[in-house]
Parts: sequence; structure tokens; C-alpha cells
Amino acid sequence: MSDYSISEIRKNDRYAVSQMDSLLKEEGIRRDENLDYSCGLYDEDYELVGTGSCFGNTLRCLAVSHAHQGEGLMNEIVTHLINVQFARGNTHLFVYTKCSSAKFFADLGFREIVRIEDQVVFMENSWSGFDSYLKKLKEETARQTSSMPGPDSGSAPAAEGTAAAGTETAAVVMNANPFTLGHRYLVEKAASENRLLHLFIVSEDASLVPFSVRKQLVMEGTADLKNIVYHDSGPYIISSATFPSYFQKDSDAVIESHARLDIDIFSRIAAALGITRRYVGEEPFSVVTSAYNRIMGEVLPQHGVELVVVPRKESDGAVISASTVRTAIKEENWPLLETLVPESTLRFFRSEEAAALREKIRTAENVVHY
Repeated sequence: MSDYSISEIRKNDRYAVSQMDSLLKEEGIRRDENLDYSCGLYDEDYELVGTGSCFGNTLRCLAVSHAHQGEGLMNEIVTHLINVQFARGNTHLFVYTKCSSAKFFADLGFREIVRIEDQVVFMENSWSGFDSYLKKLKEETARQTSSMPGPDSGSAPAAEGTAAAGTETAAVVMNANPFTLGHRYLVEKAASENRLLHLFIVSEDASLVPFSVRKQLVMEGTADLKNIVYHDSGPYIISSATFPSYFQKDSDAVIESHARLDIDIFSRIAAALGITRRYVGEEPFSVVTSAYNRIMGEVLPQHGVELVVVPRKESDGAVISASTVRTAIKEENWPLLETLVPESTLRFFRSEEAAALREKIRTAENVVHY
């Protein structure tokens, strides 16, 4: 029988959290900002010798004291976290880990999706997960393009109100927190310049505006553009808000590994769907997004995908941003909001349906963020 016991570490237990932080630091790991469950493995003297955490359906911040490595304790921690996840109803699990730890997770049944050498390995506990995701995207594309009007059954039309849309297939990935006239401008340009546009809506719920609302507003705000195929991003396209940073040395390493992981995954999606262009908005303010766009511009062409950077749409001499929109909602500045969002977004936020969300934004401490 094991001499060790596992118990939850609650956020308000300052002593246990400080022990966890110390142990992680000893093993060269920082506590991730995004955790919704943590546990501690304790010896018979109730000293913390191991820890692990979850966020959504991911496993994070796993460490065993150097003095106890080689005793199989990490296996106990991971097994405990998997049981916690299964109890939550999460059976499809993911882990981001150091390259040196990938074999350990492979032995536990995790499959490698993407490896960025000397930086990060992204793994899942399914042998067909990513392949099934690609199959789903192809099926969605076939279903949605079958009902598109066009000169023949093999091609999609130009976006309504535009000239011929060309022969290329493009993609846009957006969070749309919420959908603004800036987002609309980017989508309309991509749709007008290409035969077909795949629009991926980030489906993780890490934003003030929930995914169900963001998706609704994106689709309503682009309903007149007839050559768009809509996709939920699923678990493979993640935002910078939840990308793990706990085992990386600094913010530059986090940005680079996230960008390169995203590019690797996106390039496989692009190959499956025949995507040859990816459109992004120019980012004059955010250092993170600007660096991300720069790395995409360097690497995507190596995978046969052109990066098209579109200057941001302006209103009264200022670029339109979702942060400005959220600030206008928070301050109930409806005249300003009218100049920043499509009519469908404005109508929603004025509706009774949006009352709880308006209050959530109104009382939020900070709305100027991702």
C-alpha cells in the first residue's frame, strides 16, 4: 500500500498553494494562470512531494519533488487527474509538456499531435482525435458548400455585392469578443478575394462573451456573404489566453511556441481543406499579436499558405477593436456602439436576451484585454 495520499489543493488554502508554488519552482515550473483544479501528493508526514492541475480538459503544472523522482509518483498524480476529469465528463484529454516528458505521457496512452523541438509537445489521449477532427471539417465543408449557389456544382460563388472572388480558398480564425465592424471588414475582404472562405470561430470559453453568443453574432453579421463555410475551432485551435506558459522561460518563448504550434496544426487543416491563404488583422498595438503575425508570416509560406495582413478598419480616426466595443457596452455608450458594430450585434446587446451579459460586462473589472 502506498505511503502517499492525494488531496485537492483549494485556491483559498494559502499554505497549500504556497507549498505547491515552491515545489513547482524547484522543478523549473511556474504556476499557470489558468487552473480550475489542483491536487497535492503528500508523504506520511504530510509534506508535499508532488502536484498536478487541470484546466478545462487539459492537464497542467505536473511536478514531483526531485528527491522522490523514480518512485512512480507522477503516474499516481496523472491517474488521479484523469479520474477527476472523467468524473467531470471530460474523456477527451490534452496535455502540453516538455519534449523530455513526452515519452512518459505516451506510455500512459497519450498520442503526440504536434512537437515544437526544444519547446513544447501537444498530446491527446485519443489515437483518432485529430484525424476525426479533420474528417469533421471536410464533412462540414461538403454539407455547407452543397447548398451554395454558383455557376456550377463544383464551385462556390463570389461574395454577394462583389466582383469575381478568384480561385483561391482562404481561412480566417477569429474570437470575435464580440463581433465588430472590424471583424466584418476582415471577413468581407477575405470572402471577396477568394472562391471560398473557411471561417473558424474560437470555441473555447475564455472570453467575457460566451462562445454560443459569439458564434451567433458572427453568423448573423456575415449572413449576406454566400461563400463562407463556418467551423467551430474545437480543441485544436486555442487562444493565447489559455495557452500554457508554465514551463517556458519567458514571454517571448511562449509567443513563439504558441505561434509555431498553431501554424503546425493549421497547416494540416489547410492541407485537408485546400486552404492557400490565411487572413489576419494588422495589429498596431498588441506586442503579442504583432509577434504572432510576424512568425506566421515567416512560417506559413513554408507550408504553402500565404499570410494576408489586412489593415484595421477605423471609425473616427481610431481602429475598431473588441476592447473598445466592450468598454462602450460597459459604459452603456450606445451612440458610440452604433459606429463600431453591425446592426445584428447592436440589436442583440440592446435585447432582453443580453441583459445578464450586459451586467457581466458592466461589472467586469477589466474589459480591455483579449
